[in-house]
Amino acid sequence: MISQVIFALLFIGAVVLFSINARKIYRNIKLGRKEDRSDRPAERLKTMALVALGQKKMFKRPIPALLHLFVYLGFVIINIEMLEIVIDGLFGTHRVFSGLGTFYNFLIASFEWLALSVLVGCLIFLARRNIIRVRRFFGVEMTTWPRTDANLILIMEVLLMSAFLLMNAADYKLQQAGADHYNQAGSFPVSSLLLNVLPENIDSLILIERAAWWFHIIGVLAFLNYLVVSKHLHILLAFPNTYFSKLVPKGKFPLMESVTTEVKAMMDPSFTPPPPSDEPVRFGSRDATDLSWKSLLDAYTCTECGRCTSACPANMTGKLLSPRKIVMDTRDRITEIGKNIDQNGEFKPDEKTLLDDYITREEIWACTTCNACVEACPVNIDPLKIIMELRQYAVMEESQAPAPINAMLANVENNGAPWKYSAADRANWRQQ
Repeated sequence: MISQVIFALLFIGAVVLFSINARKIYRNIKLGRKEDRSDRPAERLKTMALVALGQKKMFKRPIPALLHLFVYLGFVIINIEMLEIVIDGLFGTHRVFSGLGTFYNFLIASFEWLALSVLVGCLIFLARRNIIRVRRFFGVEMTTWPRTDANLILIMEVLLMSAFLLMNAADYKLQQAGADHYNQAGSFPVSSLLLNVLPENIDSLILIERAAWWFHIIGVLAFLNYLVVSKHLHILLAFPNTYFSKLVPKGKFPLMESVTTEVKAMMDPSFTPPPPSDEPVRFGSRDATDLSWKSLLDAYTCTECGRCTSACPANMTGKLLSPRKIVMDTRDRITEIGKNIDQNGEFKPDEKTLLDDYITREEIWACTTCNACVEACPVNIDPLKIIMELRQYAVMEESQAPAPINAMLANVENNGAPWKYSAADRANWRQQ
């Protein structure tokens, strides 16, 4: 009974703590500007199924995609067994679903093979990061913590899968020894290979089985709460993020409603402008709260995999821009704003902004707007949307842009084209 009470307190505490932290992230995302992404639900569901569940975009790099699929499917499916573990922990039973018979044996055998695939996949990923040192896992934004975070996640998964297999091995040996409370149940194709390294003493086996059982469940509950402070949050947010993906062609930029309204009022005398809004009109974005909630959801969904940066032509040529840094900076800034609200009850100005304090002007103007980063992202994050809104603020609110941009804008205004000669002279090159 004491172990059941301890388990119940740990389980309830972990779920409550996760709920509190998850609500803070949801609050932070809602701090963003409103944006309607509720259209075309069937197409959105299809996108989510293909990109988040089916990991379609991952397979542009087949080998890491296959390893990731093993880790992803293994970790998710194995945690179905958490239902049995929770019931056993709360009610003092042991393998409560063993009554399923042959199907239960099939499930446990499947879980073991999947656990092995997770274990192997994570070890290979650790080698890629720390021995092979794949280039895209490094960069100015990949400071000590992001690199440590990635390694911690992989190490935690290795430990959890090892505990799962050790628990099953000890359980199986106890079943063979006819120990009380350990009825014949399950099939153990992988963990049975560990039997020879386990002791023969029943008390020692029970200690190993119980220790592995507690380590596994406490590890999973700890991992659940670690999600909200790590890049691994994408295993939850990838689904809503891909559902709310941009469905129009990537090269189509949205019109600014405030500008469109002003132009329509100038060009069409019969146009009736909408009633004025209580919110102040701002062109573009200066801080994280000026961005849409979808951009903030993007920021929290980022896997920090670096595929966007490795595909960026500006980054390839040595320019300061890294799309991954843009997204990570956005997440850091909105998280800082959330902590400010938690401490003060409301946001108190901290003399910081996303533009300049986190993301420099040089970074946003290095972008070629080619959408390579958007195409490369395995969970449909859109760094370009953030960059464009920061540019809009710099140009339309501050009238600050690099000299070549100002010259181009002046030419468009005066000549109707980005070149310094008039539209009537555009075709003169044909006469030479």
